[in-house]
Amino acid sequence: MTITKVRIRTVALTVAGAAMLFMGGIAIASLQYGVPRPAFVDEARAYLESELGSHWAQLTKSGVALEPTGVPAREIETDAPQDTGSLGGLLVYDADADGRREVIVTKPGYIGVFALDGRRLWSSRADIHLTAKAEDEGLPGLDAPGVQLGDIDGDGRAELVFLTPDNRVTVLDAATGATERVFHVPAPPGAQRWEHLVLASFTAPGATDLLLQATNSTGYRMGRFLAAFRLDGDGALQPLWQRDDFIAMAHSGARVADLDGDGLDEVLGGTLVGPSGERLVELEVDGHLDAVMAADVLPDRPGLEVIGLEEGGNRVFVYGADGVIWIRDFRRWEPQNVAVGDFDPDRPGLEIWCRSRFDDDQQPFVFGADGAVLANYRMNEQSPPDWTIRGIEVINTIDWTGAPTQLIAAKERHASGDVAVIEPLTGRFLFRVEESADRLYVADVLGDGREELVVLSGRRVLVYANPDPAVGDGDLDLWADPLYRRSKMTFNYYNP
Repeated sequence: MTITKVRIRTVALTVAGAAMLFMGGIAIASLQYGVPRPAFVDEARAYLESELGSHWAQLTKSGVALEPTGVPAREIETDAPQDTGSLGGLLVYDADADGRREVIVTKPGYIGVFALDGRRLWSSRADIHLTAKAEDEGLPGLDAPGVQLGDIDGDGRAELVFLTPDNRVTVLDAATGATERVFHVPAPPGAQRWEHLVLASFTAPGATDLLLQATNSTGYRMGRFLAAFRLDGDGALQPLWQRDDFIAMAHSGARVADLDGDGLDEVLGGTLVGPSGERLVELEVDGHLDAVMAADVLPDRPGLEVIGLEEGGNRVFVYGADGVIWIRDFRRWEPQNVAVGDFDPDRPGLEIWCRSRFDDDQQPFVFGADGAVLANYRMNEQSPPDWTIRGIEVINTIDWTGAPTQLIAAKERHASGDVAVIEPLTGRFLFRVEESADRLYVADVLGDGREELVVLSGRRVLVYANPDPAVGDGDLDLWADPLYRRSKMTFNYYNP
């Protein structure tokens, strides 16, 4: 019986291949010579897709082969635990104030800080709170590093701050790992514990205040609880405000950004919360939000915009501190993941790339700053033939060349796999790293005004840089932008 099924499937695949050639010929004739496209072509494609599933997706992969590279610009061997699944992550920060970025790696029970030349500044066991699926286990969620870095006490030195499972805010000297302070903050009624911590400026421009977030302890968990604190002159943690009605993302923690340019941060989600805890905007969400980020989508409009992706109604929101600007959908497809950038400098404003949620044949779509649809394509028709048919994940906007045109970077989906730089309006793969990437982080770590691919593979950290000379201003400091610093500190798998 098994042999018969195999033979039937083999025959089916052979027939499918012949059908592809036939349909391809009709498509070319239709485009080049105006021959009407028969309805049965689309019907046949739909039938083959439904019958062959992932085999059809593999057959229709037609991207150009791209020879991978395997030479990192930096390689760091850490002493982190080897394999901890989706718990923990990595980020970069100038931990010791020497003007160079260090790599911070977190895993269950572990925090380590490493220089780019491979030196270990420090590492230690730490009772750091990390989770996998936020909707089941609470925040901070898949791949989130669970730490924040900044000068919270104004002494000119950076601190590394994290939460423990027993509601303690732990403050370490970022350069040495020495414990400076520990605060116990009781969880609000209805929450199991505080789960997510963000450094923000609520009390004054340049201040380093704390935002805590927690999910409901039962049911589908979302981060409805917020509380803000400041560190007073005596080193005590003082409450600023608290809310229990925040419309959060389903899989990720709250983010912060200065939307109106006053030097104070707003809290970003389906609710926009002002620096004093006031509700500024509340979206009417059908289902929940999968991703939220801030960007200057409309440069002619004062301040920054927030981009929110909805699962349920499957819409894309662009909104600001004064309300909703536009709402769009594309065929009612779930947008799921987002990257926002200047993908076409000839067009005004920024573009919004949405991945879509097809398991074996992702079909990204792109909106312009005005909400017009600019592109839609099949990832399997653009990716290299040996790239997974499941597409891409952990999608980041990347300044790869130094030119005005930004690109996206991503890793193979649902695998410790390769990493690539991709043209977002077409899906064309431009650069590929042969890797076993468990985590992908994108930031300017080498200081040339471009961004690099930072990969965590097991206990190794590898930095891959553009091998070509930089285009444009090599002295550009991306880290000078407060929005850039905020975005590179607070993220996870669903919301890089």
